[in-house]
Amino acid sequence: MPVIECDVAEARERLAEAGVDVQEGNTEHECWRATHGGATAVAYDDKVVVQGESPEAIEALLQDGGGRAHVYFDGACRGNPGPAAVGWVVVTDDGIVTEGGERIGRATNNQAEYEALTKALEVARDFGFDTVEVRGDSELIVKQVRGEYDANDPQLREHRVTVRELLARFDDWTLTHVPREINERADELANDALDDD
Repeated sequence: MPVIECDVAEARERLAEAGVDVQEGNTEHECWRATHGGATAVAYDDKVVVQGESPEAIEALLQDGGGRAHVYFDGACRGNPGPAAVGWVVVTDDGIVTEGGERIGRATNNQAEYEALTKALEVARDFGFDTVEVRGDSELIVKQVRGEYDANDPQLREHRVTVRELLARFDDWTLTHVPREINERADELANDALDDD
């Protein structure tokens, strides 16, 4: 449950400008409440508490945005193809901004990796980062996106196009292959999502 320390009046304006319906609080301690993207934000005197299964969208609207982020992604699947999930972590010099994992249905391992990269980039974009340094432990996906390898599979080609379109929305980006131990948290989040019933 993310807790964002902020000027709650400013946060309310930011949500209203984004088209989010902001309502009065339910108790005397709540300044206001807003629901967006599967989560609810509740404002108190100097902080906003976000609750729900998918807090990223509303959390991103409450943050200032801009700057540089390190983005980690990983896909997991049981069988190839099989049940699949994705994990992502967005980090700045101040620490973890957001992280998460979710099931994506049935996919191959490479499709899951692309889905994880797509989700991680969407989250970083929603938070308003200008520059992303993206890291993943799938050498194939990293090299396909960078143009060093061809994508012969039609579905992987479509995923690559989507990823490149997302990357083009940032002022600057890098995409680097890292060993699995560097990507441990994203891997853990993907596997946790896969294990959840």
